[in-house]
Amino acid sequence: MEELSTRPFPPGSYPVVVVGSGPAGLQVSYYLTRLGIAHAVISSDEAPGGMFRRFPVFQRLITWTKPHAPVERDSAAYEWFDWNSLLGEEAQHRFLVGAAMSGGMYFPARHEMEQGLTRFAQAGNVQVRYGTTWEQTRRDDGGFVLSTSDGDYRCNVAVFAVGMAQPWKPAIEGLQDVPHYVDVKPVRHYTDRRVLIIGKRNSGFEVADGLLAYARQIILVSPRPAQISVVTHSTAAARARYLQPYEDHVLGGGNVVLDAAIERVERMARGFRVYCRSTNPTRDLVFEVDEVVAATGFAVPLRDLPDLGVATFYQNRLPAQTPFWESATVPGIYFAGAITQGAIGLKKYGIPSNSAAVHGFRYNARVLTHHVAQRHFGIRPVTQRLYPADVVDHLLAAATRNPELWNQQSYLARVLEFSPDTGIVARGTVPLVHFVDTAEPDAVAIAVETDADGNIRPAVYVRRSGDVSESLLQSDPLHNFETQAHRAQLRTALAEFIG
Repeated sequence: MEELSTRPFPPGSYPVVVVGSGPAGLQVSYYLTRLGIAHAVISSDEAPGGMFRRFPVFQRLITWTKPHAPVERDSAAYEWFDWNSLLGEEAQHRFLVGAAMSGGMYFPARHEMEQGLTRFAQAGNVQVRYGTTWEQTRRDDGGFVLSTSDGDYRCNVAVFAVGMAQPWKPAIEGLQDVPHYVDVKPVRHYTDRRVLIIGKRNSGFEVADGLLAYARQIILVSPRPAQISVVTHSTAAARARYLQPYEDHVLGGGNVVLDAAIERVERMARGFRVYCRSTNPTRDLVFEVDEVVAATGFAVPLRDLPDLGVATFYQNRLPAQTPFWESATVPGIYFAGAITQGAIGLKKYGIPSNSAAVHGFRYNARVLTHHVAQRHFGIRPVTQRLYPADVVDHLLAAATRNPELWNQQSYLARVLEFSPDTGIVARGTVPLVHFVDTAEPDAVAIAVETDADGNIRPAVYVRRSGDVSESLLQSDPLHNFETQAHRAQLRTALAEFIG
């Protein structure tokens, strides 16, 4: 009992309860504190870090923190080149993953990421009640009740930052006998063995890359062709640095990357027999291998939230969400972190958001907290008023130097509102789909987009009398959109507002 009384956030009533102490939970709590919103943070873990306390299995992240960049390290624009640190309002809270890195690579090791998150929690004074497991959820007249291993927490707003942390396998006969990515054995276990990996996204290629020096042969199998992140502009696709197994396949080096559906898996006395049907050409294939690994992804551990009415999709792996990451069916329940990839956005040119990764969802967390502050607690955001002569430079500076627009292309946008009563007001950053779907007031939003030809361009959305029109400004080889040509284009697009 003494231990329970000395830990922060004992069971009781709080305006907001945040579940999770991974990067999203820490980021949400950081901004809730700065907005003056009382809240509790609970976590079943024993320290900060979330999934980074264990994954990736092979200990090296796929997202960069570059020690040397074209911008100053103490500037906000450096976030563009540091995909792993959380956002901080003060210098001592920023770019902490890089400070934990030993050098030699600009992809941090797993333990360096964990150290960076721990340093952020310490520097930002983010308090968490560790060792407290969320178990059940219900509603009563006062809001939500979260039952935990320590007792009940009552709140009006609940934010679940629990990650895509639940290993998931598709309903394939025999797959229950196959170890998941999270259960991969030490690499020497695979020495001189034929290994079949189900899945050709990051975890599949990560395992294949980790086993290259040990396995006799590696076969990567999934129905769809491998998507490469540098082509799809998404961290959800396979990162280029994992593609040595694919290169071995192309050069005939003994490994195989196959487009095929897994029909069933049979456990044999020694090893597995895997039945597949390839898609190009269509034919039945059977592989006898020593080991199989299901790199088939993860789901959100929603526990009983669906029973509360939280709608799901993607084979029940993700909750359906509004543009502000609120449950689409249960108001007052929000999601943060990798779960926010469930808010699809406009998906311009087929490119998804970067909400599956820290460098995308950290911005979602900041927008989310400001939205919660205004909607649920009446805390209006700080705004900036502009003169008409300042509008063009303000928007082009955002498109050129604002890292959240670059890291969340076609997904987040900077907004200016135009009103005869209040003048021109900068409303900060909002989800682009929310801007497009809102009828008033008259406003302009600017986002950064990569078009169908691979050109990075500012996209300008003008909302006038409820109608939204869109125009793309020209690209620039050095990504400088503050040129005279861009100013002229933008003035023309906004002529009805600024003359």
